[in-house]
Amino acid sequence: QVQLAESGGGSVQAGGSLRLSCVTSISIFRLYCLAWFRQAPGKEREMVARISRDYEKTYEESVQGRFTISRDNAEKTFYLQMDDLKSEDAATYYCAAQAGRCDVTYQYWGRGTQVTVSS
Repeated sequence: QVQLAESGGGSVQAGGSLRLSCVTSISIFRLYCLAWFRQAPGKEREMVARISRDYEKTYEESVQGRFTISRDNAEKTFYLQMDDLKSEDAATYYCAAQAGRCDVTYQYWGRGTQVTVSS
């Protein structure tokens, strides 16, 4: 059974940084599209960033230039470096994976890690 586990969430002041990690048990990790989503209370879940199997990166407009997604195929792990955090970034962050090309749906999901940003 495929498992994804996030870590790295926490509480930070506005302007600070956090690095989220998602460790997976995916066997052919290098062939997967990987993404980070977030959901704040009372809001819909939104995709924050994704990275394709070819390392093509896509970001949600509000995090462009502040967040960086990366992947380590050897470790079957991917990351979300979050800099210059703002109060509106506070949410539960989820990692997700989809075999093959990036699409709107994802097969596998982590359980989430909480990010709190204080002003």
